[in-house]
Amino acid sequence: MLDRIEDIVRRYQENELELYNPEVTADIKRYRELMQAQSELKEIVEKYQEYKKIKQAGEEARAIMEDTAADKELRALAEVEWKENTALLSRLDEDLKFLLVPKDPNDNKNAILEIRQGTGGEEAALFASDLFSMYRKYAERNGWRFQVLSLTEADKGGFKEVIVEISGEGIYGRMKYESGVHRVQRVPETEAQGRVHTSAATVAIMPEVEDVDIDINPADLKIDTYRSSGAGGQHINKTDSAVRITHLPSGLVVSCQDGRSQHANKDSAMRVLRSRLYELQEKERLAREKDLRKMQVGSGDRSEKVRTYNYPQNRITDHRIGLTLYNLDDIIKSGDLSGITDALIQADRIARLQVKA
Repeated sequence: MLDRIEDIVRRYQENELELYNPEVTADIKRYRELMQAQSELKEIVEKYQEYKKIKQAGEEARAIMEDTAADKELRALAEVEWKENTALLSRLDEDLKFLLVPKDPNDNKNAILEIRQGTGGEEAALFASDLFSMYRKYAERNGWRFQVLSLTEADKGGFKEVIVEISGEGIYGRMKYESGVHRVQRVPETEAQGRVHTSAATVAIMPEVEDVDIDINPADLKIDTYRSSGAGGQHINKTDSAVRITHLPSGLVVSCQDGRSQHANKDSAMRVLRSRLYELQEKERLAREKDLRKMQVGSGDRSEKVRTYNYPQNRITDHRIGLTLYNLDDIIKSGDLSGITDALIQADRIARLQVKA
């Protein structure tokens, strides 16, 4: 393992020098690739530097312990330091093993969040709105930018569909585990008998990709404009600012109307389209790696039931890792998903480490 890390350190140093090469800085794609590589390698390099520092300190402490000519009290202090360093070294060794497991290259990217009303009628639309609010607060807690690209309201409240762009650092790596079917169990406001109903909403998280990540032939696009509808300001219904883009080869259709201009809506629709096409490509790739994927936490499939929100018991359960918490009300209201997200990331790392072994 240490030999492999030494190779990573050398590559990190070589990349650092290459970033100063004028030919590289002039090549946007190559420069972005190098910057992303450095971002991924930096954590390993820094952790390894810490590992070497602690290892050296432990060796020095052990030398004092074994020095019979040394003061007895000094040897006792050295023994305490050696034990502390040994325990820390063991933890750092585990950290390095986790860091060496291949990462998802999309983890540092921005994300496109889509929430859709599922089974359950009006209650499903209200639940989709609750999920939207929870994710918005989660983004605020992390200092992420949360921009609505498209929103379709249900007739009696809640959302039929909402598409959001979330921008910041390391977003997709933390949000990707949210993809799938989210189920809610609660008493609807319209239920006179007080019976608990079950309804659902579908969440999809996709990495936001750039032009250099996926190639779209303009000839494959059918672009329509129409008048926006719903809330959005005085410009609504006065101009054909809403945009619908159809990708003819795949049949994917993206509509955006929340921007203040046709240009803004077209730009938003293209970002969503790129992410959806990239998701299709990723599904094909993952299908080829299905044996590995089965060992990981969730498939990211929109049809997979990932979580249940039980309001009567104030309980939230993530079915992939068997995690149950009894602070549902706080999670929904404050958007504090960190406990669930951290557990999912840890479980995924362990699964990947087992596959690698």
